[in-house]
Amino acid sequence: MASFISVQLKKTSEVDLAKPLVKFIQQTYPNGGEEQAQYCRAAEELSKLRRAALGRPLDKHEGALETLLRYYDQICSIEPKFPFSENQICLTFTWKDAFDKGSLFGGSVKLALASLGYEKSCVLFNCAALASQIAAEQNLDNDEGLKIAAKHYQFASGAFLHIKETVLSALNREPTVDISPDTVGTLSLIMLAQAQEVFFLKATRDKMKDAIIAKLANQAADYFGDAFKQCQYKDTLPKYFYFQEVFPILAAKHCIMQANAEYHQSILAKQQKKFGEEIARLQHAAELIKTVASRYDEYVNVKEFSDKISRALTAAKKDNDFIYHDRVPDLKDLDPIGKATLVKSTPVNVPISQKFTDLFEKMVPVSVQQALAAYNQRKADLVNRSIAQMREATTLANGVLASLNLPAAIEDVSGDTVPQSILTKSTSVIEQGGIQTVDQLIKELPELLQRNREILDESLRLLDEEEATDSDLRAKFKERWQRTPSNELYKPLRAEGNNFRAVLDKAVQADGQVKERYQSHRDTIALLCKPEPELNAAIPSANPAKTMQGSEVRRCILMWVAFQEAEISTEMSEFYNELTEILVRFQNKCSDIVFARKTERDELLK
Repeated sequence: MASFISVQLKKTSEVDLAKPLVKFIQQTYPNGGEEQAQYCRAAEELSKLRRAALGRPLDKHEGALETLLRYYDQICSIEPKFPFSENQICLTFTWKDAFDKGSLFGGSVKLALASLGYEKSCVLFNCAALASQIAAEQNLDNDEGLKIAAKHYQFASGAFLHIKETVLSALNREPTVDISPDTVGTLSLIMLAQAQEVFFLKATRDKMKDAIIAKLANQAADYFGDAFKQCQYKDTLPKYFYFQEVFPILAAKHCIMQANAEYHQSILAKQQKKFGEEIARLQHAAELIKTVASRYDEYVNVKEFSDKISRALTAAKKDNDFIYHDRVPDLKDLDPIGKATLVKSTPVNVPISQKFTDLFEKMVPVSVQQALAAYNQRKADLVNRSIAQMREATTLANGVLASLNLPAAIEDVSGDTVPQSILTKSTSVIEQGGIQTVDQLIKELPELLQRNREILDESLRLLDEEEATDSDLRAKFKERWQRTPSNELYKPLRAEGNNFRAVLDKAVQADGQVKERYQSHRDTIALLCKPEPELNAAIPSANPAKTMQGSEVRRCILMWVAFQEAEISTEMSEFYNELTEILVRFQNKCSDIVFARKTERDELLK
């Protein structure tokens, strides 16, 4: 019997998962604490897990497969929790084609993509490949070996089928041939055929009824035949040395399983005293085995089975010639042998590892984080709108009070002291630093503005330089330069940068208004900073003998209103400082994606 077919593993380049994930965690959880530390440790563990699963040759045993499955489960688990994309967390994964041997002057075909979906597809391919290798190593002379082999072949079939159904949507571009839908679809069929063959061997070993064994063998023959046809008629597969080795084995197994079906059906015919049918089926089985022996002798050894069929055919002919004289029907007149499938492709339902523990179990998914951020933004907008309405109402109220000579008109003053309302306002001004603080804040506004402009300009310069390099390489390599164009990738970042520039332009206008209003009220604010005696001398008397004129009362009230205007400069200073933090994060985002693109570019140019 032919040996079982296994699949070789894909090879990958090392990737540091921890650094970008830790950076994102620190930005998302800026307050530090145990939560941030826990997620940072988890990122380090994930990077170690990738090295253990992919960074070294794996032994053909269950423990190695379990490590691969755990890594696959983990990257499936983190996908909704981190924003993996070329313009956010940009991790470039490089994988070589599993079957391409390369040329004398060049290495094997490889593909580098900033896509977690690509990583998932390649890791699942390795899970299926290792499962096929473990199954092929089993001792099929005992029940335990048969059970393990059948389980792993069905898992491998399901994993390859899952890749076939998801790889194009996961990559959004043409994959390497080894993980293309045609290739993995064929591999899935091969694994399913071998799983059916294992059940046939189990039924034979357990001496089950010949009718059942014949149906199992006939179904296995169908699976092998379908796999052979798929290999033969796909454009790319025959070019692979791997499939050149697989073709004859598939063809041989198709014939061998058919021969087994005919052999066991002949035994059933003999039991039913259909001696002519017995001979016809044995003759067909002998022809099939003869074909295998003549065409695929270097791949399979069928001598023992051939001798078994020959002995049975000789005995059947002898008995029929001397005893039964039953007519031997043509093969086309025989009833078709039934089929019985005991296998199916195991669906990939995460988690597939038996020992999986999510390293980021408590982390909130990105969609929830985004919804929370949108909620907080909307809440802040509502609060800011309410504050703006409150300020407008306060300004209006102050104006109305001034027109009514209030509150000075109702204050009980002797004429020798400062009215309590004015004194309270003066104290508040002095406690907040007085006129010197406001002057300093007004002076700092241009510097804060310039600092923010420089950060924004530097961020956009990084994008411009990388985009120009990408355009040059695209023009040089043309269709061979297949990665996402930088000008498309950077559209969200450029839109974000334009928003920041618009904010800065509006801030410049607001600065001008603040300075103008401040200069018009500066003398009044300075008066509020004077000692009480000087303030008392500056304010007109409010005793019954000297009732304050309307203009004088308004001047006193205007002192406090003027200081409220001056407070805007403090808010502008805080605004610029907060904007600086936001722009620094934007600059880091630009720097990270440019670095990732350069790394991807260097990989492609190797």
